[in-house]
Amino acid sequence: MDNIIISILIGALAGWIASKIMKTGGGIIRNVILGIVGGFVGGLVFGLIGIGANNYLGTIIISVVGACIVIFVAKLITK
Repeated sequence: MDNIIISILIGALAGWIASKIMKTGGGIIRNVILGIVGGFVGGLVFGLIGIGANNYLGTIIISVVGACIVIFVAKLITK
């Protein structure tokens, strides 16, 4: 149960940071979803180049990068 709560908190933080970097709006639910999806995408991208996270800071960085990728792709699709 603790891991789920930590994942949601990391997802929320990563989604919020990515929304600030990419200058998009949104509420907490959107940021949590964006951060979780971003964590998955970031994990895939960084995994392909052989980089992994060993701590919470690394996980947040990978999730933020992944969330930025998701936002970028979403902006391309919606234009």
